[in-house]
Amino acid sequence: MSELVIDPDQFPRTAVALQYADDIVSGKIPTCRWVRLACQRHVRDLEKSIRDTWLYCFNPAQSEKAINFIELMPHTKGKWAAQGKKLALEPWQLFFVACLFGWVKRETGLRRFREARLKVPRKNGKSALAAGIGNYMLTADGEYGAEVYSGATTEKQAFEVFKPARLMAKKTPSFLSFYKVEVAAKKLLTKTGGVFEPIVGDPGDGASPSCAIVDEYHEHKTDKLYDTMKTGMGAREHPMMLVITTAGDNIAGPCYMAFDELKNVLEGVIEDEELFGLIYTIDDGDDWTDPANLIKANPNYGVSVSGDFLLSELAKAIRSPRNQARFKTKHLNIWISAKTAYFNMEEWKGQGNADLDVPAGDDVARFGALDLSSKLDITARLEVWRKMVDESHHYYVVAPRFYLPEATADDPEKKHYHEWKDSGALTVTDGNIIDFKAIREDFEDDHDIFPFEAVAYDPWGATQFAQELQDDLEINVVKFEQRTANLSEPMKWVAALLKDGRLHHDGNPVLTWMVSNVIAKPDANDNVFPRKPSEEKKIDGAVALIMALGLAMSEDQAAQESYLETEDVMFL
Repeated sequence: MSELVIDPDQFPRTAVALQYADDIVSGKIPTCRWVRLACQRHVRDLEKSIRDTWLYCFNPAQSEKAINFIELMPHTKGKWAAQGKKLALEPWQLFFVACLFGWVKRETGLRRFREARLKVPRKNGKSALAAGIGNYMLTADGEYGAEVYSGATTEKQAFEVFKPARLMAKKTPSFLSFYKVEVAAKKLLTKTGGVFEPIVGDPGDGASPSCAIVDEYHEHKTDKLYDTMKTGMGAREHPMMLVITTAGDNIAGPCYMAFDELKNVLEGVIEDEELFGLIYTIDDGDDWTDPANLIKANPNYGVSVSGDFLLSELAKAIRSPRNQARFKTKHLNIWISAKTAYFNMEEWKGQGNADLDVPAGDDVARFGALDLSSKLDITARLEVWRKMVDESHHYYVVAPRFYLPEATADDPEKKHYHEWKDSGALTVTDGNIIDFKAIREDFEDDHDIFPFEAVAYDPWGATQFAQELQDDLEINVVKFEQRTANLSEPMKWVAALLKDGRLHHDGNPVLTWMVSNVIAKPDANDNVFPRKPSEEKKIDGAVALIMALGLAMSEDQAAQESYLETEDVMFL
């Protein structure tokens, strides 16, 4: 549990927020793994923040200030509005706000998180929460001439956040007078030149947002509005991009990619200390027809969304297949047509060790694989070392190498490439295209030190290069065509070895990212084939791992009966 002690008398609402995180981590509150990972990250960060050397710390006063402000805003519709009640944030909402405003940079006191993403089913109060945050960012955040925008694809949707924000302001005279806010038909204005207004479609390049709220991002076909808002924030000290949405059906769209990125951050696949988010849904493998799972996806179950309503909608979806897609997306937050990651990334991370050494001994064998890309993209070179440990073969992925031309590595849109280049996880070659000479020289140096048993390669685009390895360096190369018949068994073997704790790796972040990107759907014969969810999500390293392990399996007597007695894998 968290090490930071919050005085509940001084910071009562923040204390509830932190208790929520502890209850999620302990399993007291049922939830999906994404919320659990977010809470685990928060608890770990609190422990790190106790050290003065860490860049960030948690400021409960900042958290309490934001929460208190939002809870002074009134409800704007429904029975609570009729009764004149003010917002009372639920524990999960308190946690969201506390993280967003409580985490600060230690040296400056400015907010740590510049971007927040919230994916929660309909009727769970996300619009009212976003409206309260918008009003806070307009007036109480300390940004002179604040600009807050609620952006969406239609005017109606853009007003889903702005309209309650406007009504909150209008119904709170003390707010208007204290912050000198003027209520216009489609704007909130302040005396310092601040503005809160809705934006539809393409916002143009003139805005300088201190806060941009992107509503129902799943309806956006492109990331134009998002990018324009993000690039316009350059002049602000600590701007906020807030994305709120339910799931949808366009897995090729920017929303799916944005939350896929958030999942990678929560899993530790990529590092982004300035991105925070919560994803409320059910877990893979959960029975969507089980009423007990409704609360996992709907944190406001029994509050703003009634249990009777959800149970009624669930019954309709069970009875009628045509209602299932709508129910799954709007009430369980499941992406329709989305394929899930094939490999278990928790098991992958558990097998990682940055200090992993090359195994030694007479029983060690070394197998390589090369997935040659186009001349502008990543080429993956990977090797698997096999060694007998306690009467079972263990496999070690040591120092995988990823080659990328300098022009691609420096692409401003590919920030993760920049980080990997700086850390040395990517080998950047000079010029605009891959330098295959550098790859060849690496093979030659490594083969001289400890010869490869064999090196697998995909013949597409690599036949000449492989022939040179064989003729000039006397490396035994193996043509490994990218067919289901070749890749299915070693791909399943990778998953089995991870589960069994016999596949070890050094935690290379590029390989980890590529492994996390692999998706697959078994066919009628239970065969699988590695695929990527989009062009941006590379899997070259994962394919190289599968090929290298396929070679190691072909030499492994324990696996020989089940694999590689096929003509599809051809030795030159």
